[in-house]
Amino acid sequence: MRIDFHPSPRPTLGVEWELALVDRRTRDLVNVADHLFARAKARVPNPERIHKELLRNTVEIVTGICGTVEEAIDQIRETTLEVVRAGDDLGVDLFGAGTHPFASWTTQELSAGHRYEELINRTQWWGRQMLIWGVHVHVGMPERDRVLPVLNGLLTYYPHFQALSASSPIWAGVDTGYASNRALMFQQLPTAGLPFQFATWPEFEAYVSDQTVTGVIEDISEIRWDIRPSPRIGTIENRICDGVATLQELAAIAALAHCLCVDLDARVAAGEPIATMPPWHVQENKWRAARYGLDAIVILNDASEERLVTDDLADLLVRLEPVAARLGCEKELAGVHDIIHKGASYQRQRAIAASTEGDLVAVVDSVVRDLRGSL
Repeated sequence: MRIDFHPSPRPTLGVEWELALVDRRTRDLVNVADHLFARAKARVPNPERIHKELLRNTVEIVTGICGTVEEAIDQIRETTLEVVRAGDDLGVDLFGAGTHPFASWTTQELSAGHRYEELINRTQWWGRQMLIWGVHVHVGMPERDRVLPVLNGLLTYYPHFQALSASSPIWAGVDTGYASNRALMFQQLPTAGLPFQFATWPEFEAYVSDQTVTGVIEDISEIRWDIRPSPRIGTIENRICDGVATLQELAAIAALAHCLCVDLDARVAAGEPIATMPPWHVQENKWRAARYGLDAIVILNDASEERLVTDDLADLLVRLEPVAARLGCEKELAGVHDIIHKGASYQRQRAIAASTEGDLVAVVDSVVRDLRGSL
């Protein structure tokens, strides 16, 4: 099967932010996406930037093709403000995290569409459990044959993204002990989870062909890897991250993804070897970051050296400073330090739960306040 990759002449950027809809009084999830869309799309100049998702308790806010992180965040802010105002009309707030702390999957409603119906029909109980939200960052790639080497290199930094964005510690009213329960939930779906490490584009084409012939997928978009090529639009799509609560966190994660892709691509183009790790180390790092978040000690390389993820992030940010300067996102990349200093969302949620004797409504309140305050 031939898969054409449509390259991007510039390292463009696109951001997708999935948000849950919660009732202003009960703080439970509400299935009102259709009503929210009707109001919000009448207000915004670019209604195509508001998307539906699998469930009617979710709205996804997306950018167009952007040149900088600042441009992407400005677009997200403009659209989100109108969605917030539409929610005010309905008594609904936006909630930015990887999971909701107490909602039940049994009361959630599926969005209309054959693709969604087929997903639930196939995946059954696991599919119906998917009360999860994330952040996706697309970075334009100029050369097809550099896509997979860059993707493989990005897997070395998988735990860094997971730890920074981890925001799903509480599931069905119980603290799971994990910083990101979402990471482990999502990988239960067919074709979700960590990508395979292919050396060449024809190997990837052969994989997609096998998946299509055997009926695992009907379309390449049904490959739901945590990092994947998007051939139609010429990007690498980073889908590692939990949902985030603020525009500042979103900007920091987008800047890190943008800088890393551009840095790795330049190294591949120059013929430099890109550090990669065997799949068992990548898998272990995913688990460690999901379990321990910013306290994870991660595996750095194929020599099995280890380090605290925040220490490695500090050095990584210094290395990426020249790249950030070229891309115009120095301020946004520096926001990674703020996440580490102020605490990731999973840490803030746990702190609220501890200070309110386990009041999970208060936890939702705090996430909603963070989002509104960041706009």
